[in-house]
Amino acid sequence: MISAQQKIKEGALKQVYPFKSHYLNLGGNNLHYVDEGEGQPILMLHGNPTWSFYYRNLVATFGERFRCVVPDHIGCGLSDKPQDYEYTLENHIENVVKLIKFLNLKKIILVVHDWGGAIGFGVLTRHPELFDRVVILNTSAFFVDTIPWQINLLRQGKFGEFLNRKFNLFAWPATFMTTVKRLPKIIKEGYLLPYDSYANRVAVARFVQDIPMESTHPTRKTLDAIEKKLPYVDIPKLILWGGRDFCFHKAFFDRWTALYPDAETHYFENAGHYVIEDELEEVSGLLMHFFRGSKNEHRSSHS
Repeated sequence: MISAQQKIKEGALKQVYPFKSHYLNLGGNNLHYVDEGEGQPILMLHGNPTWSFYYRNLVATFGERFRCVVPDHIGCGLSDKPQDYEYTLENHIENVVKLIKFLNLKKIILVVHDWGGAIGFGVLTRHPELFDRVVILNTSAFFVDTIPWQINLLRQGKFGEFLNRKFNLFAWPATFMTTVKRLPKIIKEGYLLPYDSYANRVAVARFVQDIPMESTHPTRKTLDAIEKKLPYVDIPKLILWGGRDFCFHKAFFDRWTALYPDAETHYFENAGHYVIEDELEEVSGLLMHFFRGSKNEHRSSHS
């Protein structure tokens, strides 16, 4: 069977994802990551059901001025997809910590999206001395007591996992439910490439199962510990939000802005969950200004 990485090298996707692959072995499992450019490191953390492909345009844009490090969480993208792995928030956090130490990253600019928010803020709140500033994109790192019924259905034990893995009912709908602008066919193929079989969708399913809606859920303790430390994150923050997101809706944005009233915020009324896809040019400009800034200047805009 041809690997996803080989398909990229031999197909049209190499034009949009031309990056060299790097791997870090973590307990027998290879964690894939992109490491492009030199300078201050930008660590970009994806969520579910994406992979480092989500940040491809940012790597292409900022790799000339910064060091762009973009891992694929275990089970995702071009990383190994073990079937018996514990796909928990705690393990994903620890994997990122190990990558940071392996690469000796310091003064990190953190960019988080979707599940990358809980993972990234899990790392940041435990090791604040390593971080310089943070960008928040349609994500959460705190408990919310509501969940869309479509996602909750896929949380329901073996039945939800079967729907997710057999029929690809998470990664496939994401190719048309997460943006306002229609994604080109090649980009849809890129998002779906690593999740092309029942076995390869294991992490997609387990990420959904790891959403800690119940107080007894094993990951709830990890998430609560992160949430308690959020008010003490004292670095410049930029919040870029797609307003047409049925999952990470405006209540999440409002929660972040209440937590961080001094953050620079931009709310895109006509962008979806994949805000980078819908508003790449404006997002890139805002990021460049923020990355170069010496201090956090509060600005707010809706567009």
